Amino acid sequence: MDIYLLAFLLIILIGSVLVYIYYLKEKKDQLDSIRRGFCPHCKQDTIELTDKRSGGCSGPQLLSFECLSCGYTNSFAVDSSDSSCGSGGCR
Repeated sequence: MDIYLLAFLLIILIGSVLVYIYYLKEKKDQLDSIRRGFCPHCKQDTIELTDKRSGGCSGPQLLSFECLSCGYTNSFAVDSSDSSCGSGGCR
């Protein structure tokens, strides 16, 4: 392998990892804003939960939110720590 090809692939790999970390940080910041009760896009308190789906007893929940003011929509997969699985419901 040519050293330049290896360097190019390494730069692409590092860049991809950094972009993915940035994406996850932005997604977390948006969810934190929603949990505080306001839209991460327009900063109004008109955000509401539109859909809540469960991935099963031990799976994450998929929460969908929509802002009534600006039309912002986003979905988040969150761990459901308050499920009934701890009581032995899933066996």
